[in-house]
Amino acid sequence: MIDPVVMFFLLGIAAGVLRSELRLPVQVYELLSILLLLAIGMKGGIELARQPFLALVPQMLAVIAMGFALPLLAFPVLLYFGRLPRTDAASIAAHYGSVSVGTFAVVVAWLSARDISYEAYMPVFVVLLEIPAILVGIVLAKGLGSGDSLRRSAHEVLLGKSIVLLVGGLLIGWAAGEEGLKGIAPLFFSPFQGLLALFLLEMGLVTASQLGTLRRYGLFLLGFGVLAPVVAAICGLVLAWLLGLSVGGAVVLATLAASASYIAVPAAMRISVPEANPALSLAASLGVTFPFNVVVGIPLYHWLTRHAYAIFGGS
Repeated sequence: MIDPVVMFFLLGIAAGVLRSELRLPVQVYELLSILLLLAIGMKGGIELARQPFLALVPQMLAVIAMGFALPLLAFPVLLYFGRLPRTDAASIAAHYGSVSVGTFAVVVAWLSARDISYEAYMPVFVVLLEIPAILVGIVLAKGLGSGDSLRRSAHEVLLGKSIVLLVGGLLIGWAAGEEGLKGIAPLFFSPFQGLLALFLLEMGLVTASQLGTLRRYGLFLLGFGVLAPVVAAICGLVLAWLLGLSVGGAVVLATLAASASYIAVPAAMRISVPEANPALSLAASLGVTFPFNVVVGIPLYHWLTRHAYAIFGGS
């Protein structure tokens, strides 16, 4: 049976394709984003307070290394097989090297609905994976001489809404702890599934708006948008196994690797690589990869993880 929150996403796509008048007010969408990001951050902060920080450093460095590697793997495929202009190939590679907070929220909800535990400090990895791919994308597009663009993009990313809210939530959760946050739990934690359902309804509407771009640019982006996340998920799964993560933690890391950014990276690319066509990146990430991960990818990554851990061993 399809998860109810995924049904909301499919409802949004159907409404968009049928040109329904259904729309969420911009202010409502902004509020949903803020609440989800803060809730994810605070949950991670609560768990982070329980962990010895130095023990997490090797995992954090490994995840950052993956963030640099994924766009480097995607770029030659886009450039030589897709025959895209260098700037567009670099921009799309940056999108696929970064992460989707919306997809992260879905995989967390998917695991929780099935009582599958995972390492709750995973929001730390979300923050870490936002930045490396953007820096790689700028260098791929403009070369190593683009120091000014790197500085401006780093400023845009580090002070962007998603990073500020995630890091802020982490710090609040880490400082206050579970007991300290009990008073605001009814606002942020209890309605998490409902907030996510409304968020995915809007994302379905946005996804439907990108389908026209996919029709214009052919089958390559469709194939890339499906195959790239699977390959990236396998990379994330291998890293999770090497780091000794649980099955649930491996599913989360695989999903993070498979996801593609549609918030932080588009904003950074608009500033640093304005000649890149944003319609191509958003059509692939929102029009193909996001729905693929939400509907098919997450169950697939869980299936792959269970079988890989059964064969090779793992917690």
